[in-house]
Amino acid sequence: MEGKQTIMRRSALAAIAAIGTVSLVLSGCSKADDNSGNGDGNSKSAGADAATKGVVNASTAKGGTVTYEYSDVPDSFDPGNTYYGYMFNLSRLYARPLMTYKPAPGDKGNELVPDLAAAPGESSDNGKTWTYKLREGLKYEDGTPITSKDVKYAVERSNFARDVLSLGPNYFQQFLEGGDKYKGPYKDKSDKGIASIQTPDDQTIVFKLNRSFQEFDYLVAQPQTAPVPKAKDKGVDYVKSIVSSGSYKFESYEEGKQAVLVRNENWDAKTDPLRKQYPDKIVIKLKVNAETIDQDVRAGKAIDLGGGGVQAATQAEIVGDPDLKANTDNTYGGRLVYMAINTKLAPFDKVECRKAVQYAVDKKSVQTALGGPIRGDIATTVLPPDVPGYKKADLYATPDNKGDAAKAKEQLKACGTEKIKTNISARSDRPQEIAAATAIINSLKAAGIEATLKQFPSGKYFTDAAGVPAFNKKQNIGLHMMQWGADWPSGYGFDQQILHGDAIGESGNTNLSQFDNADVNKMLEQAIATEDAAERNNLYAEIDNKTMEEAALVPLTYFKVLLYRPAGFTNLVSTAAFSGQYDYLNIGTTKK
Repeated sequence: MEGKQTIMRRSALAAIAAIGTVSLVLSGCSKADDNSGNGDGNSKSAGADAATKGVVNASTAKGGTVTYEYSDVPDSFDPGNTYYGYMFNLSRLYARPLMTYKPAPGDKGNELVPDLAAAPGESSDNGKTWTYKLREGLKYEDGTPITSKDVKYAVERSNFARDVLSLGPNYFQQFLEGGDKYKGPYKDKSDKGIASIQTPDDQTIVFKLNRSFQEFDYLVAQPQTAPVPKAKDKGVDYVKSIVSSGSYKFESYEEGKQAVLVRNENWDAKTDPLRKQYPDKIVIKLKVNAETIDQDVRAGKAIDLGGGGVQAATQAEIVGDPDLKANTDNTYGGRLVYMAINTKLAPFDKVECRKAVQYAVDKKSVQTALGGPIRGDIATTVLPPDVPGYKKADLYATPDNKGDAAKAKEQLKACGTEKIKTNISARSDRPQEIAAATAIINSLKAAGIEATLKQFPSGKYFTDAAGVPAFNKKQNIGLHMMQWGADWPSGYGFDQQILHGDAIGESGNTNLSQFDNADVNKMLEQAIATEDAAERNNLYAEIDNKTMEEAALVPLTYFKVLLYRPAGFTNLVSTAAFSGQYDYLNIGTTKK
């Protein structure tokens, strides 16, 4: 989802070579050297940031249980109904998309490689038609063949049944021919599906687009292309009985509590050069206290599924101890921490009122609340520095980034008011986000803007609260705490779902600013149709500038993650493809 360089579509030969490289990443080492460190000085550390540069504790050993812990619940385990980066990462264990990202450290992890597909897409008609061939011998967990029709159905259910599955992005709906007319598989009684996805045989799938899309390989790397057998689909309840196409399958699923994955015996390594199926079992524990997660990570008992890094108290201890810090990975994650301003809600429907917020915010205090410079540099643009299209700028500069109440009041006066009363939303299970929101509230107060904090759990943030425009209007929520990473490593992959008017939805909305600017929409469409990467990047910089002129959001920090590397886990790789998280595809354990 996040990235640092634009990687254009490559030939099938280059893709095959890349897969060979992937196989080598974890080969040649049959015995794990438990060098990830435990923070107690009892084992050798690979060193700070080691997992951003290479594989830490490489091993091909099999067996044992790998445990993940998360402080809340994900939006969904359903690969067609999720939009959190850590679920895009995790879902690949049981749901294979057409393309995916190379299991490699740092920027190398941004490289696309074929997954369910045998090769990257073949484009024609100036990037409006894309054809993929599936690998031979693909099977579901029950042994039945995976076909191109299952991939087509997966896209239809995830993008064209928004009243049933609303949590994932809707790119396919926007870009497929007839996407604005097709009513989805639950209402379509013809069994033909959308005409612009064609399956001439069980191994071939063809996408017909309504306009040129030069980065389409990135789109099919999302879990929405992971196959779903129509006969087994249960709509929103499919999450309770997901049919695996990956190396692991669900042994059990307790909603809001725990999920357990075990080896899929019908997965065939001959059809999958990426997955290695190392642990016997994978346990995902939910609703675990954030501080408990830190303790378990330090003790080598678990990996933090969310991948957001350690809590403030743990960070202070780790950063102050060289031995502990040597077991951390600190890197940019291709993400922006920001506050969206609701451009449809008065008085923020006036740009001057939005500019008042821009000047009033003390970003230095926000940075401190989020954990200091180790957790992110102060931001002044929409695109982070590690996403193509970034251009340094600061339209609302204030002394030492501490806000300017006087300039804010000038903008309020231009807006026709002296005071604003509003609410600000934040996720209740993210202490640092709450702390940042509190710092913003304090700085806004000096400019005459009174904001009251409204907290909602992560699992419901987009479905029931911040992502529901009608709810925000009713509750007078004009400001939203937000963190965003690119859906793929390009300016379009970062901007589209938070800035394009077409992305605004009644529920599951991620364009929390409800920003619908004709110039920005036009430039985004122009960029995605442009074959030349440099020209595309220039357009992304223009989009950034226009968005900031309209003051649609307040950039706070360019996110950096601080992960503690737990001892006893093998094949740890911090990847730019998933915001610096460890790549979950091949993590194993030395503990049997």
